[in-house]
Amino acid sequence: MSDNARRVQMAEELLRHFAGCVKAVQLYALDHPVMTRAVARLAVSLERAHVEAADIVIGIVDHKVIVDGVPLAGGHGSVETVDRLGAIGVERIGFDRGVTSQELLTFVRELVAFQARYDGDDDERLAALSSPHIHIGRLLLPQWMEFGNGDMGAIRQSYRNAVAAAEAIWEQARAEGSPDPEMAISLVEDLAGAIGRNRRAMMALTALCRYDNYTFTHLVNVSVLTMAQARSLGIGGALLRQFGLAGLMHDIGKIRTPAEILTKPDRLTEAEIAIMMKHPVDGAEVLRRCLELPPLAAVVAFEHHLRVDGSGYPAGVSRSSLNLATQLCGIADVYDALRSNRSYKSAFPTDRIIAVLNQNDSTRFDQRMVRRFGQLMGIYPVGNLVRLDNGALAVVLRIHAPDPSRPAVRVVVSPDGQRLEKPHDVALWEEDDPAGPPPRIVTPVDPAEAGINPLPYLDAPAA
Repeated sequence: MSDNARRVQMAEELLRHFAGCVKAVQLYALDHPVMTRAVARLAVSLERAHVEAADIVIGIVDHKVIVDGVPLAGGHGSVETVDRLGAIGVERIGFDRGVTSQELLTFVRELVAFQARYDGDDDERLAALSSPHIHIGRLLLPQWMEFGNGDMGAIRQSYRNAVAAAEAIWEQARAEGSPDPEMAISLVEDLAGAIGRNRRAMMALTALCRYDNYTFTHLVNVSVLTMAQARSLGIGGALLRQFGLAGLMHDIGKIRTPAEILTKPDRLTEAEIAIMMKHPVDGAEVLRRCLELPPLAAVVAFEHHLRVDGSGYPAGVSRSSLNLATQLCGIADVYDALRSNRSYKSAFPTDRIIAVLNQNDSTRFDQRMVRRFGQLMGIYPVGNLVRLDNGALAVVLRIHAPDPSRPAVRVVVSPDGQRLEKPHDVALWEEDDPAGPPPRIVTPVDPAEAGINPLPYLDAPAA
């Protein structure tokens, strides 16, 4: 497990156990076994964290949480606690090395009692809850952590954290045979929140962020793209998150696939392909035993390589119809795999991927779902750097559903090759401009080769 993934896992565990203590003290007497166990779990989490740092801080601002420098979303089991603490003005809780279980128990009890009688003007009494090893105060945010609407720094950090958490879930599942349901639910809550704040930016990140391990970025990307499709169909709330969990868990059966096959840089042999093709059945078996996750996750894990025309695998399995979540996850799975550079193949452009999805007269995937996906992603997805027929370079800002090949773009390099200090926006579908027809896109451009990072242009205002 990478250091970043380990830090995310430790932060989520600590937040979960802190929230568990807060909830337990509201329901049980201080000497009740449930309360004793809750405090013990929190003490152990802090003891582990204090091995690396003398003080651990839980920061809360604008419904967001930072634990030991790791931004979280107040995941499953802790959202209510985070909201209530924010409502009474708590921004920072610091735990110093040496904090005892009795000190934790007293602090949690007094914190909950304070919350019950909070009247909106109790700053001094809130500060008085501090003890020798526990301190309440203001939160100093890192410079990147500005939670404005659509801020690319916060969205980008959400994506990074999701990839690290996916790695932690994967490694834990490989070691223990089953994923941590609370961690998975927390991850999807964070992703759903990021999509809600800025869907186009989050979708752009799935294409533009590059990480070393394809497996974990693929899990996150499929989850994001599945939820983005579901939102476009009007699906929200708990069901949207079930779709996201199904996307995140669709390949979990590969924890049983030998590592030498899973990480092989070259094309697989027929024998290796046969082993790889066992992962849908393995994934369904793993998820069926994980009762905390919705049954939809196991269904999608089993079905995500089946096709509406009866092809695909597991072999010999046919369905008169596939679950909607399966259809959306299957499209996202193929799309993300084909657009990714691998050692044995180059990434496909979006128009070619859409053509692949429409193979066999559109009988492998539901034609309506593919058409909607094309309208959602566009021929040139948001965040792509493209060259126009006048020689200028532009960043794709927004898809134009009636004609996905002609999006709104932000011109960042002039036709003569000069980087523009004040980029300007052009709607490529508008034909009635008195200055003449708008330019057309000629080809996508690799941002690395052009030396241009498209992401800041998605957030910054145009001239």
